[in-house]
Amino acid sequence: MTAWRQATTKADTGLAAGCATPRSRRVLIAGASGLLGRTLGPLLRIQGHTVLRLVRRAPADKAEIRWDPARGELDPGALEGVDAVVNLSGENIAAGRWTAARSQAILRSRVDATRTLVVAMQKLSRPPEAFVSASAVGFYGDRGDEELSEADGIGHGFLPKVCLAWETHAEGAARAGVRTTFLRFGVVLTPAGGALAKLLPLFRLGLGGHVGDGRQWMSWLGIDDAVGAIYHAIMEPKCSGALNVVSPQPVTNAEFSATLARVLDRRAVLPVPATLLRLVFGRMADETLLASTRALPTGLLATGYVFRHPALEAALRHVLGRKG
Repeated sequence: MTAWRQATTKADTGLAAGCATPRSRRVLIAGASGLLGRTLGPLLRIQGHTVLRLVRRAPADKAEIRWDPARGELDPGALEGVDAVVNLSGENIAAGRWTAARSQAILRSRVDATRTLVVAMQKLSRPPEAFVSASAVGFYGDRGDEELSEADGIGHGFLPKVCLAWETHAEGAARAGVRTTFLRFGVVLTPAGGALAKLLPLFRLGLGGHVGDGRQWMSWLGIDDAVGAIYHAIMEPKCSGALNVVSPQPVTNAEFSATLARVLDRRAVLPVPATLLRLVFGRMADETLLASTRALPTGLLATGYVFRHPALEAALRHVLGRKG
């Protein structure tokens, strides 16, 4: 049993302030097989909620509902009685160079999924209480040392454009009377996937180091807090609009690299030059690995969310099972 499963078997989970004993809900998840969805589904079931999953194949059981977001196909009747919809669907932005075709796939996957869900909800006689839709701190773009709250405007580049389209389509649910929250995720730390999983082999060999000059800010959070924030957004009526889902303690890339090396009891002495990253990844390097985004969870804290692991070293030791 993982640490987060052990924690969530307690009477007071600490995941959603004021929601220790919520009524049972029916929650539909788009993207249930993804990095966050694979953790969110079991968490909801442990808390006594019913989980329904959207799939793009023939359903294997009654908990699965078939859809085809690229074609806009989703039977609204299958959503009757659903209390909350969670949208985590979208192509992996870090799966390869942003060619024209890849960029289009990243954008369309998010727009098509969100629009299909919103249209289905708009047709319901009783829409869900809550729609929680993923977004990203990429909304802000490369902003140097500027501290960013949800009140700050959009940045420049491909990722801000994607996030804006994503969130704009999600707002259609709000116009249908559904409490709508879009969660701007930072880098989610888990050895099961994402950035940390890619870094671990190098750092374990003592081959890790900071990226570029290392001064760019990283907005991060552990996976426990990532799914905790989703759960909080489902349950907490105060949650609506944009929320930065990041630790209250962002770090520079150099700090992150040094901390990860320390947790693994290794050295971080081999920085990766920005020129090499641009050669390998193209513009994706500038908007992800080299971009500086110092986002703060202003809205999340204001709605009462309590972070389980606000400090980087404690979060890394938790997800990697390394004692302090």
